[in-house]
Amino acid sequence: MAAAVSQGLPKWERKMRIFLCVFGMVLSVYALHVELSRERNPDYRAMCDLGESVSCSKVFTSRWGRGFGLVQFFVAKDSPLNQPNSVLGIIFYTLQLGLGLSLSKRAAMFLVLASWVSVAGSLYLASILAFVLGDFCMVCVSTYIINFAMLFTNLKRRSAIEGMKEKAG
Repeated sequence: MAAAVSQGLPKWERKMRIFLCVFGMVLSVYALHVELSRERNPDYRAMCDLGESVSCSKVFTSRWGRGFGLVQFFVAKDSPLNQPNSVLGIIFYTLQLGLGLSLSKRAAMFLVLASWVSVAGSLYLASILAFVLGDFCMVCVSTYIINFAMLFTNLKRRSAIEGMKEKAG
């Protein structure tokens, strides 16, 4: 049955998932590196800092760079629960990659749900980026694009798995 389901998945899905998750993880690890480097050395200049209004380190070290700027209202600012958004990204892309190996309907539904949450978070952070910080962050925008692409990929995967299980059932 698993072989039949995997044959029903779009051929591009697995390669696209691996590409998006690896690229998302690389960007998230880089964002974490920039944030930690900037915290240790306020004069640190990241490769993605191209000017006054194009500065990823300014974004990553802003209050919205940790816990979406919301967690600090519920726990202390330096609480272990108030992690950098990049850590949340690393967890998200790892889960997307790992659960993408499963052919269950439940995993497919979780992947779609997680993608919708990431897209909502991306839209929220994009609005903060544009209207509050007045900045452009190439790393941030790239992760937003990846999150939208992950949603598309997961919706296609879920439809294929549901269709194959109905035919097999």
